[in-house]
Amino acid sequence: MAQDDLLTPVPLPRLVQEGLAKRFRLIKLWEEQDPEAVLAAIAPNLRFIATGVPILTEGVSRPIDAAFLARFPKLELVANLGVGYDNIDVAACAARGVVVTNTPDVLTEETADTAFGLLLCAIRQLPQADRYLRAGKWLDDGFPLTASLRGRTMGIVGLGRIGRAIARRGEAFGLKIAYHGRRPQTDAPWPWYEKLEDMARACDILMVAIPGGPSTRNLIDAPILDALGPQGVLINIARGTVVDEPALIAALREGRILTAGLDVFAHEPNVPSELIAMDHVVLLPHVGSASHATRDAMSALVVDNAVSFAAGCGPLTPVAETPWPSRGQATQ
Repeated sequence: MAQDDLLTPVPLPRLVQEGLAKRFRLIKLWEEQDPEAVLAAIAPNLRFIATGVPILTEGVSRPIDAAFLARFPKLELVANLGVGYDNIDVAACAARGVVVTNTPDVLTEETADTAFGLLLCAIRQLPQADRYLRAGKWLDDGFPLTASLRGRTMGIVGLGRIGRAIARRGEAFGLKIAYHGRRPQTDAPWPWYEKLEDMARACDILMVAIPGGPSTRNLIDAPILDALGPQGVLINIARGTVVDEPALIAALREGRILTAGLDVFAHEPNVPSELIAMDHVVLLPHVGSASHATRDAMSALVVDNAVSFAAGCGPLTPVAETPWPSRGQATQ
């Protein structure tokens, strides 16, 4: 069986490359000395692309935007490594009949664990207590008292798979739960807020679990942070672009919110020096799904999506904007 060409514009993990190489002839664009010449040669007949978000591709970024897509008249599939896909212009893909897949579900529980761990660390100042002990300060005095989870309400921005998993953890810790999204979910037992500012005012923990992209850029801005209030805690495990970082820095510096736990930043891996200098803020290097088991499962799902699609069986996890069947085809 002749191998189809599959373009990988960015360096994907070893498991993805090895899995794809069993079915496709991989075009590793990042290794090519003359990428433009390679693109010109393969573009007329290319049907498949596999890519990923920068945190999973050694920091290399090559957006799959409308201009890039226009080079491939026969393109059918973009298989993305990552549950988020703001690295891909899905509207342009949909307009061209190109299916986009991502890697949901397999990272839900891991990311929810990280989110709740970040919340505990931010409120109870656990990393700071660790540093306090290691510095020998416990020999002189006990660690200062901290804020508590008791009696708090957590508002979740984006009640998707990860948001729901976080909500379950919150309930187990005795938190009241609310959520904000585009519309209420009939099977969700928690109160829905149409306006984010209203939810922020009713909560004292704001958990951000919403997709990135232009529609959510700087969604968490100064008015939202002011509504959260001086005892408020912001946790972001979504995308750094969802939070207005200068507004957050100002709110933390001025005590208009209590603290923050951040796993993502607007310009990764560059983190604002102002945040790094704040000892009461907890910062992680985008490790939400970063376990061996979860990353291996994500890698396998990228391969399975591409192989299933190429075999005519359709994608396993198409994103909502490019549902299957497409182009009038029926799933086999």
